[in-house]
Amino acid sequence: MRRTVRRHLGKVVAGAAIAVTGTAVMVGITLPGSAGAEESGGKGGGLAALQQDRSVGPGVVERAPAEGATGKGDDPLTDDEVRRAERIALSGPQFAAGQNVEGGKGPQRLAVDLAEPNADELDDPDAPRRAEVTLYDYKSDALVTKTVDLRSGKAEGTGTQHGVQPPLTREENAEAARLLIADPLGAGLKADYKDATGKDLTSPGQLMLTGIVYRAVPGAQPAVLDQCGRHRCVRLLPKIPNGSWIDSRSFVIDLSARKVGRLG
Repeated sequence: MRRTVRRHLGKVVAGAAIAVTGTAVMVGITLPGSAGAEESGGKGGGLAALQQDRSVGPGVVERAPAEGATGKGDDPLTDDEVRRAERIALSGPQFAAGQNVEGGKGPQRLAVDLAEPNADELDDPDAPRRAEVTLYDYKSDALVTKTVDLRSGKAEGTGTQHGVQPPLTREENAEAARLLIADPLGAGLKADYKDATGKDLTSPGQLMLTGIVYRAVPGAQPAVLDQCGRHRCVRLLPKIPNGSWIDSRSFVIDLSARKVGRLG
């Protein structure tokens, strides 16, 4: 395995475990293990002491309380309220004309949160509950925020911003990985995955994905990435399930332009 990793990744730096190469780089992560769990030198600590303590009863799993269709006051939004808010926010020809991360109809859903009450409603126990739906329109590269009154079922206001990039969603990370895998620049990522697993990497579902928003820095990236910040761009941190991280931070995926670039 050591010889195989070196073929694609070069020198592995001990401790930091990060190699700087022209391809993606495997990153070894040492997770907390069971060190000390079987040691007998301590004073009654660890699992053995817990097993000997007969006063500790078995754990009990309780059924979660049933969730109602609507919440009250500042309760978190229920699943039903989230679905309703999304449906209201995405209705109308303006939003149907938008585009999601995969190029489909309608803007990309990012988040649905409970909106703050108006100033004159702070002490009103019967104040309406509102949801704030955050969307990203890949057609116009705009962050859209829509406030929905859950009681009346009407949208109360819409805000549009450009150049604002909130955290990425699971769907956006998956699409970024799909673009990288299909691009010639993804060859190193696929080689590292095959070295570690013996299998070909063909889809994002084979990886655990975390993404970081990337913004262009003058002179620090190729021209293909100059619009990042205005465009929605991603640096991926992929991980093999039950395995190592793969360092692909030198690659940036422009989701708006659907292109991949490599930092110098």
